[in-house]
Amino acid sequence: MKSFLFLLFLISNSLYPVFSQSNLLESVKKNPNEAKNLCNKFRDFNSKGISASSDKAINYVSNKKKLNPVDAEIFSIYVIGLHCPDII
Repeated sequence: MKSFLFLLFLISNSLYPVFSQSNLLESVKKNPNEAKNLCNKFRDFNSKGISASSDKAINYVSNKKKLNPVDAEIFSIYVIGLHCPDII
């Protein structure tokens, strides 16, 4: 599943302007507390048997960050990779 998400990340990079995604991903580095809060939400989802890559989790991120679903998924993958690799 993680290889699929990584592949999705690579493909989606070619579909959207690099500058806007760069700013989005840079925001994760600048706001580690926000990323850690998102990790805690993902852990909460995991404790209920919900994957961080599920539609429910992606919709949560999309609504919280006001992103489209593709960008929300990319953002989630980046947050998980940097701050909470234990998330599934």
